[in-house]
Amino acid sequence: MTDAVRWPETWIAKELRARYADLVGLDDAALARHYEDFGRREGRIASPAAQREGLIALVPADASILEIGPFCQPVLTGPNVRYLDVLDAASLRARGEAIGIDTSRTPETIHFTNGLGEAAGQDFDILFSSHNLEHQPDLIGHLKEAAAALAPRGVYVLIVPDRRYCFDHFLPDLTVPRVLDAHLEARMVHTAQSVIEHRAFTCHNDTLRHWHGDHGPEPDGLDGRIDYALNELKAANGGYVDVHAWQFTPQSFESVMTTLNRLGWSPFRPLRVYDTAYGRNEFTAVLTLDGGA
Repeated sequence: MTDAVRWPETWIAKELRARYADLVGLDDAALARHYEDFGRREGRIASPAAQREGLIALVPADASILEIGPFCQPVLTGPNVRYLDVLDAASLRARGEAIGIDTSRTPETIHFTNGLGEAAGQDFDILFSSHNLEHQPDLIGHLKEAAAALAPRGVYVLIVPDRRYCFDHFLPDLTVPRVLDAHLEARMVHTAQSVIEHRAFTCHNDTLRHWHGDHGPEPDGLDGRIDYALNELKAANGGYVDVHAWQFTPQSFESVMTTLNRLGWSPFRPLRVYDTAYGRNEFTAVLTLDGGA
């Protein structure tokens, strides 16, 4: 199924010329230089799949799909879509109503509620995840479970927050040693470090302000914010506290994913990692299994 999908290149000269009048007169070589020197930093859209709507439009309607973490507002719908979340549909709806979000699109059924390992052997064509990967305590473990749920030529399609343009701005990119450390620990819950970082060292979440270089002051009021995180950890008593474990940019994501695959720690290699578009706080990516597309 996914063999028939043509995931666009990350950089397409025709796309840039069609979108930006000031680039029409540049030949391909000049356009490539402009994109490397200016376009990527400016958030120029070099591929139709660089925005979530463009990526989603490429997902075949007849593919078998598992969407991870739809909550009350799934991105993908249809008879071939299955859902995985931590709660069943009724509980998700109740949770959504409690926090005041629209629950009208809550899936009627959550097919898997006992973790991604429950979907092993289902041979999905596509796994889809939007703003979910950063919550995984053990990134390598998650990728291995994802691979086990896919058909041999399946792909993992992702929408991932770019830390530069969201509340994670001041937090460091993921690194291979940190990812390996989490896996070697078989980490099931977030570390105290991740909880403290998320509660005390994040900043505002105004995407356009970040694009314009306004990230706000370095986090302050640390005494109260750290105390809040420590009290939250104490109340959880070793249980799961939902925070971001990992912070990404397209470049750090592609680099770490490539290295993990090369070293044999991940079954996936990056097929496409698209640059973040201006005004967005997320980038898109497609991971493929070794021997896949």
